[in-house]
Amino acid sequence: MHHLWEKLRYVRPVDRTADGRAEVKEGGRGWEDFYRGRWSYDKAVRTTHGVNCTGSCSWNVFVKDGLVAWENQNHDYPETDPDMPDFEPRGCPRGASFSWYLYSPLRVKYPYVRGELIRLWREARKTAPNALEAWRSISEDPAKARSYKEARGMGGFVRSSWDEVSELIAASLLYTVQKYGPDRNFGFSVIPAMSMLSYAAGARFLNMMGGACLSFYDWYADLPPASPQVWGDQTDVPESSDWYNAGYIITWGSNVPQTRTPDAHFLTEVRYKGTKVVSVSPDYAESTTAADTWLNLKAGSDGALAMAMGHVILREYYFGKPAEEFLDYAKRFTDMPFVVRIEEQNGKLVPGRLLDGTDMGRTDKHAAFQYYVFDENTQQLVVPNGTLGDRWGEKAKWNLREEDRDTGKAIAPRLTFFGQADDTAVLSFPYFGDEREQREILRAVPVKTVQTDNGPVQVTTVFDLVMANYGIDRGLGGEVASSYEDDTPYTPAW
Repeated sequence: MHHLWEKLRYVRPVDRTADGRAEVKEGGRGWEDFYRGRWSYDKAVRTTHGVNCTGSCSWNVFVKDGLVAWENQNHDYPETDPDMPDFEPRGCPRGASFSWYLYSPLRVKYPYVRGELIRLWREARKTAPNALEAWRSISEDPAKARSYKEARGMGGFVRSSWDEVSELIAASLLYTVQKYGPDRNFGFSVIPAMSMLSYAAGARFLNMMGGACLSFYDWYADLPPASPQVWGDQTDVPESSDWYNAGYIITWGSNVPQTRTPDAHFLTEVRYKGTKVVSVSPDYAESTTAADTWLNLKAGSDGALAMAMGHVILREYYFGKPAEEFLDYAKRFTDMPFVVRIEEQNGKLVPGRLLDGTDMGRTDKHAAFQYYVFDENTQQLVVPNGTLGDRWGEKAKWNLREEDRDTGKAIAPRLTFFGQADDTAVLSFPYFGDEREQREILRAVPVKTVQTDNGPVQVTTVFDLVMANYGIDRGLGGEVASSYEDDTPYTPAW
C-alpha cells in the first residue's frame, strides 16, 4: 500500500496561483545532503601542480576518504610594492579541475604504440634472431618503413607493455648507433620541474650513450627561448611580474593567457599604464586579444621575420648610427668581442672555432676553454675573466669584470676588426631557405692574422661574423643588402 501511495503522489492535486504561473510545495529537502556531502572533507593539504607546469601556484587540496575531493586557490601570497599589482590569486582552470584528470578513466596508465608499427614489430620478433635484427628488418625494408611512417598523425594507438616498448626503443637506438653513429640519437628527458629523477635518468642515459640530449626548449612550442639562449638563464628571466615595468612587449611563441594563466594579469594590467603589446602569431590566439598590434605572419616564417628584425637592428644601431649603450652592452655581456678562427673546408673559407689557450701555447688545465678578445689598450690578444675555463679550479675567476685574467689590468675588448683589419676574407655561410640551389651565402668579414703555436691563423670576431651573416653592407664585398628593399637573404623585403 505504501508503494502504491508513493506512485500516486505524482498525481496529487497541487496548489497553484490564480494565474497558473506558480506552484506551492512543501517538504522534501533531503536532496541538499548531496551538496553538503560533495563539499565535505577530512583534511586540507597544501600543494602545487608541478606536473609539467612551472607556475607553481599554491593550492589547498581537500581530501576525503583518501581521495582528492576538490581544490581551491590559496590566498596567502605576500603583498608586493604599492606600485605593483599583487600576485593574488594564482591558479588556472586546469588547476581547479586537476582532480578530474587524476581520476579520469581516460588517463594514460600504460604505453601505447601506433598499431601499424607494433604489428610489424611483433611479426619481426617471431622470426628475427634478436631485437636488433627485428628492427633492422623493418627499418631497411622500404615498404614496411613507409607503412608505419605514413600512419603517423592518424591515431590508431594500441596498448602495449613496458617490456615490449623498452625493447623496441632500445633496438632502434642501437641500430642508429651502428648505422649512423651515437650522436644521431636525439632525445628528450622529462623536464627537471616535473621530476629530477626522471630528468637525470634520461639525460644520463643519452650522455653515456653518446647521444644528444636536447633541452625542453627544443621540444615545447610555448616557452621563451630567447632569454636562455642569450644569457644562459632558465625560463622567464626576469619573472612575469616584471612585465608590469615594461614599456613595450612582444608576445611571440608564448600564448600567455592560455599557458601562463596565473601571470597573465600582469600583461593586461600594464596596458593601463600605456604599454604597447604586439602579438606575433599566425592565428588569432588568446594573447592576441591583449595586443595593440597583431602580426599574423604565415605559419613557419617566424625565422624569416626574426632575421629581418635583426638585420634592421644591426644596421641601424650597430653600424649606421651606433648606439653607445648597445655597443657597450655587447662588449661587456655577450660573446661578440671573442675571436674566431677562419678555417678552410672543401676549398672554401668558413667560420671555425673560438681561438683558445691551446692555440697560443697556454698550459693551464682548462686552456682549451680559455678564449681571447682583442684589447684596445694593449693592442694584444688577452683572455678576459669569465670564460668557460674559469668556471673550475681552486682559483676560479667566474665573473664578467673587464680585466685580463693573467695580469688583473683593465681591458677594453674590441667589438670588431672593421677599420683595423689586416685583410678581408669571403666566407661561406650555410643557407636554410628553399629558393636557392646553392645552400650557401658568400659574405665578407674583416680579418687579422695572429701567430699561434701552429703558425699564422686568420681570425675575426663573433660580432663581425654576425654582421656578415645578416648581410649588413659595410663596404667589404660579398652578397650584401644595399637597402631594406633589396631581396637579399635576411632583409625585410626577403
